[in-house]
Amino acid sequence: MTQSRTNTCGELRIGDVGKKVTLCGWLENDREVGAGLSFIVLRDFYGVTQITADTEEMVNTFKAITKESTVQVTGTVRERSSKNPKLPTGEIEVVPESVKVLGKCSHDSLPFEINHSREADESVRLKYRYLDLRNPEVKNNIILRSQVIRALREAMYDHGFMEVTTPILTASSPEGARDYLVPARKHPGEFYALPQAPQQFKQLLMVSGFDRYFQIAPCFRDEDARGDRSPGEFYQLDMEMAFATQEDVFAVCEDVLPPVFEKFGTYSRSTKAPFVRIPYLTALEKYGTDKPDLRIDLSAADVTELMKGLGFGPFDAEGVSVKACVISDFHESRKFIDKGCCDVEVISGAKPYWFRVDENGEIAGGIAKFVKPQADRIKEALGLKENTLVVLSSGKLSQAQKTMGSVIKTFGERVPGHMDKEQYQFLWIVDFPMYEIGEESGELEFCHNPFSMPKGGLETLEKAERGEIDPLTIMADQYDLVVNGVELSSGAVRNHDPEIMVKAFELVRLTEDDVKQKFPALYNAFSYGAPPHAGIAPGIDRMVMLLAAEDSIREIIPFPMNKNAADLMMGAPGKVTDKQLEELHIKVTE
Repeated sequence: MTQSRTNTCGELRIGDVGKKVTLCGWLENDREVGAGLSFIVLRDFYGVTQITADTEEMVNTFKAITKESTVQVTGTVRERSSKNPKLPTGEIEVVPESVKVLGKCSHDSLPFEINHSREADESVRLKYRYLDLRNPEVKNNIILRSQVIRALREAMYDHGFMEVTTPILTASSPEGARDYLVPARKHPGEFYALPQAPQQFKQLLMVSGFDRYFQIAPCFRDEDARGDRSPGEFYQLDMEMAFATQEDVFAVCEDVLPPVFEKFGTYSRSTKAPFVRIPYLTALEKYGTDKPDLRIDLSAADVTELMKGLGFGPFDAEGVSVKACVISDFHESRKFIDKGCCDVEVISGAKPYWFRVDENGEIAGGIAKFVKPQADRIKEALGLKENTLVVLSSGKLSQAQKTMGSVIKTFGERVPGHMDKEQYQFLWIVDFPMYEIGEESGELEFCHNPFSMPKGGLETLEKAERGEIDPLTIMADQYDLVVNGVELSSGAVRNHDPEIMVKAFELVRLTEDDVKQKFPALYNAFSYGAPPHAGIAPGIDRMVMLLAAEDSIREIIPFPMNKNAADLMMGAPGKVTDKQLEELHIKVTE
């Protein structure tokens, strides 16, 4: 063994009885049960061992040591009289002969009890993350993360990929999120940017003649936190393949990911290849979202025409779309429905409506009085039977879809029998629009990745430029990988032709000179003979979050920032000295 121990605290078994051992770890607990007898729990990375002090001198020695101090204990292993079957070491104990304090905990009280740290306020946990990580439950998530990364790395090598690290200090480029900028001391007034993704570098590797690239890539984006998104930085399994199509990328992912999910996941079942493929617009129409959870058996139907003329204002307004979700075998209360609808409104920003078919086949509840005059027609059109709930959304198409997506998720998770939860359901979202109208700008913008190949190539773009087709109808060779309602990754067949690239950017008001200025390396490299190539980058953090069945991504990151992108433990971001600013030719203004 290394250091000053013969064994770890998770190692000793009944076969070790009689051995003299030395253990090192943290003093987790000291329970004195009588004169001259106390039970001490010693914990290290590998587990816990009970130390039984059975002399008054040894009891007093341990009593003088504060909890969470690191200690070295030398003693003899013996069989426990009262065994603990819940512990791997529960059949033995160590009777100490000597104890040495290796690192004293100078605090009589801790900010939280180690084994219950997850019950503490998150800000306290993050400030004392080094204590939080001593909690075996928290620590195990980080161990899982390491195991998953190792498995992914080995699988990529097995599939003929080569790991290449790409630069962290690079140039700013318009990739969809805000950059983190780094002032360049030797270039006053100029800045590096931390990469939002290794996108351009991995494409340049394809131009360089590398065939299959991957890395566990750090990415940096100055964006707000969510439950499944960490602010600041995250990691992804970044990959790219030369002379490849969408099918090649799908084949690798469908071979690499399911075994990892089955081996390390909370659930042992995972989708087998090939994964279901759903066009983007179909997903919005059928599920109200571009990341549906296929563990839920509910879907949406367009009932705009069916619901017209009922005399219900929200359904009769001009330009309104109406969607319906039919939930069969429904036996819940009115209170249950109201709570679900309230939660949907909070999430989606729009109120859903409902009615039900009761056990007698009668329309009841919600907007029943508007539906009853047309009950037979509506029941026949939707195939409604007894004990069925119908939840509806309305508004502009995008809002009606968004509300319905929330309806499907909320009621699908809560109504018994409509969600097969204990599995990992993968699917591909394909055929994304190349362009969209920006919510803020009101002008044509790239919908996803600006480096994607438009379907139809240059000819399609030229038709849009001439006004022969609507640019919003142009599809791109882009795809998303979704699992259990979480977007795991986006990818694309890349636009490797400079002429097509320039034309694609011209439609969003950027000239050839703009492209050359913003993407000089990529543009120039493609003019030297670029191979067709495609790639994807599943998120490591989200992957581990799903495997650990955690609701917050911060639970699987060793040292996460809080929701405001602050590191409470290290005090970052923080102020710097005037001298540092002067060296960087920067002045901070109020």
